[in-house]
Order: sequence, then structure tokens, then C-alpha cells
Amino acid sequence: MIKQNRRSFLKSSGILGAGFMYIPNYLSRIAPSDVVRTAHIGVGGMGTQHLKWFAALPESQIVAICDVEQKHISGGLALIKEIQPDQKVSTYNDFRQLLERSDIDAISCATPDHWHASIAIKAFEAGKDVYGEKPLSYTVQEGQKMLKSQLKHQRIFQLGTQIHAGDNYHRVVEIIQSGKLGKIQTVRLWKSGAPPVFPKLTMGAPPQSLNWDMWQGPAPSKPYAKERCHFTYRYFMDYSGGVFADFWCHIADVVFWALNPSGLKSIHARGKQSEGMGDTPEWIDVDYDFEDLEILWTTNPPDIPGAADMSIGAHFIGEQGTLTCNYGSRVIRINGEEMENLDEVPKSITRSLGHQQNFIDSIKSRQQPQSNLSYARKMTLPMHLGLISWQLGRPLQWNEQKEKFIGDSQANKMLKRKARKPWKMI
Repeated sequence: MIKQNRRSFLKSSGILGAGFMYIPNYLSRIAPSDVVRTAHIGVGGMGTQHLKWFAALPESQIVAICDVEQKHISGGLALIKEIQPDQKVSTYNDFRQLLERSDIDAISCATPDHWHASIAIKAFEAGKDVYGEKPLSYTVQEGQKMLKSQLKHQRIFQLGTQIHAGDNYHRVVEIIQSGKLGKIQTVRLWKSGAPPVFPKLTMGAPPQSLNWDMWQGPAPSKPYAKERCHFTYRYFMDYSGGVFADFWCHIADVVFWALNPSGLKSIHARGKQSEGMGDTPEWIDVDYDFEDLEILWTTNPPDIPGAADMSIGAHFIGEQGTLTCNYGSRVIRINGEEMENLDEVPKSITRSLGHQQNFIDSIKSRQQPQSNLSYARKMTLPMHLGLISWQLGRPLQWNEQKEKFIGDSQANKMLKRKARKPWKMI
């Protein structure tokens, strides 16, 4: 009965319908009744959450874990033993060895950002489906290569925007798309908070348990400092883009889902680099001019009612009213009246059975999941462009069809990054 309900859910939700790429069933090694065998690459930090999620799914079986830090592997094994005490799990320090196994159906990737694209593409080439942590990629070009490889090898991909499965985002999208607020002309997005300040770097030899050269991988080679590694890596531009890159897709997701913005024309970022040794933005504001919409990102909440109490949020401004939301709440304002819901707007989007369950179901059905790669790449791309405008300190004009900046060779060079030779894989 559970399988039939899930099949019905997939059909009714549109995941089996138009708008999601169809992949022939013969490309899947998995029968509908079988358990999906998963391997997990990067099992520290967010990777531990991946282990908990997939270990808890009855149709998922964790068969391998991989990390360049031995302490993370030990912790991952201990965690799996708590949840699935009888499960035998193999361990690896090099993800390429893991991908050689024919008995692995899918991987999850929770490495630092600069490894996301290389691991996903090599997994596609090895015939594995991928649940990839956000942000999608480190550069625009990497995202382009990921999509090309996924289409070529016809694999399933889900971006780890877990909040996408929540009821609140579903309801916000239904209300916005109902037209009750009129045409949406402007959306304001924000995420408060500055990166930590590192007065100096703690230099020294890397721990014996860590393969520092492989941790850096395609990124520039730098001497080891604990601040540049593991949980604080994202505050260094070599590996990520700070708070902005970390949280953009958390909240931009609801905007791109509801409005599907198109015709991006210009990007204008302002901001300040972090104090200390980190080099990501202390604050960043970005104006995006689309064909029929402007999206305004700020580090500080905008001056609208209730925004100051939200560390992250979206404010939709329509001709007939506004809607302000964060992950779990929303406020609608029409003609001076505030409300949480519009009862006359029907539920038109089938609710999710869970973000990771959506991935497992998609592997079996061979239909792309809700946070699929094509959607995730379009939603992520403005974040990369905003960082480039911030780094250059000037507004930029964008050609959406060619995915190039107009008349700015310096900016176009920043759409990609040359990998270190030993780690050039894609």
C-alpha cells in the first residue's frame, strides 16, 4: 500500500508529468521494490545530517562513507551504528574509489562548495544519482558542466534545499501564483549576520588524520590553517562565498519557485569585505534587474513591518498587496489588513513526503525531483553574479541567452576558475 500511495503521490504532484525531465526506466538498476543503496561523501558537519536522514528511510541503505578526515569517518560510523546497528558500511578516503563500485546506486555530497561540481560530475559519469548539498557549485561554469553531464548520462539530481519540502513555501507559492496580490513587481530578500572575524590564521602542519592536499582539491594550494578548513572554510573565497553564498538559495528558492524570473539584465552589488583574515563579504547588497521584476538582496532586513524579527526573509510587493515570509511563517497585507492565509486560494501543489524521500522516489521513477539540477542552476546563478559584481566593485550587464557579461572581459573570466592540475577532473 505504501508503494502505491507513493506512486499516486508522484503522479498527482506533477513529478511524473510535464516540467520534469523523463529518464527511461532501463537506465535504473533499481526495481521499484528494491532498497536504494547510498554512499555518502563528506560526513562531517552537514554530512552527519545526511547520514541521519537517509538511515531513517526504510527504502534507503547506507553502504559506504567517504571523507578526507579520518575523524569524520569514525564519527560517521558511530552514528550509523546507533541508527542501523546491523548495517555493514565500507569506508573510503578517496571518493573516486567509492564511485568504482557497481553496487552503489546514489551518492550524497556534503563536502565544501569547491568540490561539489567535480564530485557530482564524476558520479554522473559512474552511473550514480546525486543528492548534492548547496550551493550547487563554486562557479557559473561548473554549474553549466554539471547540467551538461547530467543530461548526457541521464542521472537524477536533487539539491539539498530541504526547506523546499516545507508546507510554508508550498503555500506561499500557491498564494503568489493565484494572482490575489496582483502582478509582483519587486521582491526583497535578506539574510542578516556577518561572518566570524579571524584576527590571524593558526598556521601549522595539518593533522595526521586529514589529507589537506585532497581537501583543497581543485582550489589554489595554500598552507594549512585550521580556520580555512572544515566548518569555517566558507568564509574564504577560495572555497565559498560567505554568508551570502551559504544562504542565497535558502530564501531565493521560494522566489524562483513562485515567479520563475527570466530576462536578467543587470547586477549591481555593494558591500564590504570582512575584517580579519577572511575575505568574504561582511555585508553585501545586490540589485538584480530582470525583464519584469526586480530582486533586491540586503544583508540587513528592509524597513518593513516584522522584517527586523526575521534573520532571513522574502517580501513580495504586488500591485494589490504584499506577502512577507521566512521558513515557517508568512504575513499577507491587503488594503491595510494583515492575515496569515487566503482561504479562497486552493491548495494546488501536493505536499512533499519529505525532501530525501522525494530523491529516493525519483531514483525509482526516473523522474527528476523537485529541487532538480536545471531548476537549481537557474536559481543559483544570480548568487555567483552578485559575488562577481561585489568583487569588482561595479555594476554589470548580463546576456542571459549567452550567459556572459556584456562588454566586460574581466568579469567574464570570473565565471570560471582553473583547477589545480593534479585535481583537474572536469
